Amino acid sequence: MNSIQRKRWFGLVLVFFVCLIGSSTPFQHLAAFPDELRLFSGQLKRLDYGVPVHAKITVDPAMLQVNGSSSRSMSVDLNKPLSLQSSKAGSTEMSLKLFGTIPFKTVKVNVVPDLHVIPGGQTIGVKVKSAGIMVVGHHLVNEDNGKKTSPGEVADVHLGDLITKVDGTEINDVHKLAAVVEQAGVAKRHLKLTIKRSGKIVERQLLPSYDVEDKSWRLGLYIRDSAAGVGTLTFYAPDQGVYGALGHVITDMDTQLPIEVGDGQILQSHVTSINKSQHGEPGEKRAQFVKQSRILGNIKRNTPFGIFGGMTDQPEHGYNNRKVPVAFAEEVKEGPAEIWTVIDGQKVERFDIEIVHVTKQSVPATKGMVIKITDKRLLERTGGIVQGMSGSPILQNGKLVGAVTHVFVNDPSSGYGCFIEWMLQDAGVLLKSANGDLEAA
Repeated sequence: MNSIQRKRWFGLVLVFFVCLIGSSTPFQHLAAFPDELRLFSGQLKRLDYGVPVHAKITVDPAMLQVNGSSSRSMSVDLNKPLSLQSSKAGSTEMSLKLFGTIPFKTVKVNVVPDLHVIPGGQTIGVKVKSAGIMVVGHHLVNEDNGKKTSPGEVADVHLGDLITKVDGTEINDVHKLAAVVEQAGVAKRHLKLTIKRSGKIVERQLLPSYDVEDKSWRLGLYIRDSAAGVGTLTFYAPDQGVYGALGHVITDMDTQLPIEVGDGQILQSHVTSINKSQHGEPGEKRAQFVKQSRILGNIKRNTPFGIFGGMTDQPEHGYNNRKVPVAFAEEVKEGPAEIWTVIDGQKVERFDIEIVHVTKQSVPATKGMVIKITDKRLLERTGGIVQGMSGSPILQNGKLVGAVTHVFVNDPSSGYGCFIEWMLQDAGVLLKSANGDLEAA
């Protein structure tokens, strides 16, 4: 065998061993070591990779202790569990060297001030006032010449448009708009409409028409300025005085577009009955407002992760009204969990579920986890997840991890949940700094 052949054989053997090592379980565990870690101050985090390798770890002991040591540098056995204890908020780095000499990885560590919130579960009434007049359809006006036309359609006003101003004056009340329309109609004057459409501002000129059957001036538009319904409170952050609920955006029932909130209220509600979910047909909670004048809070934001605002009066009938820690998205694991919700009256109860799938998300996105109801009593009563249950808090290992958002139509015992981290960001409890790190409000 000549030297060239020996080199080829040596190369093939080397490639074989590299592939063998790379596909081995210990090496894969080592490769899975994170590039970034996030902890709340005072939190103890356990890392278990089961890699038969010794390493040298260097950290800032003022922020992070490894295996209970206050030393800046120490030798650890990665075949044994590694415990990290955070002590104060801030950012630092943890460097690892294999066998004490070979640089392996530098892990960014972001420590956020400790955060506890009160899980909800209470059924709430939701009243939303839009930030303008919502256009939900066109209708034909019966004119005196026998023709039927829609002035709104002629003026290029679209389904889903939000009329924010009329003749330069802000408006979000359909009753006030009626008087303006009549005045313009009598004067045979065009109305100047300022419209928000897909995030852009457009202007249109619309001439009202007189409907000879209704004997009134019309725009030829179906319009709406508010919406109401029921949902579930997810959490209340007493230190910040804010709440989060629903776990999903509120949309207009006709256009299915998100409602831009101008104002709104959440009120205490009472579950009167439940229409049980069946295969292909989601059920719903039926509820009525309690003490109509008792407003629990306002509504300031309507986002893909629910509604958010200030809470002025904490709702009654909570499960225990005690604060619990919250979990980052990467802490949520497949396995047993529980939801808190109401199925009768105002009593919040705990029910068993299983988190059957967790989606890795580093940026806010809906459908973070798939959940399955396993509690027999809840299944017998509701058939699984029903409308009005969205927002029910999901807890795992004593931490608030997310909220129920949607039901699977063809399997009502299962549905989606979102991570609580994204709801806390939209509530303003967790904030993103300029460099992308999280910090408490």
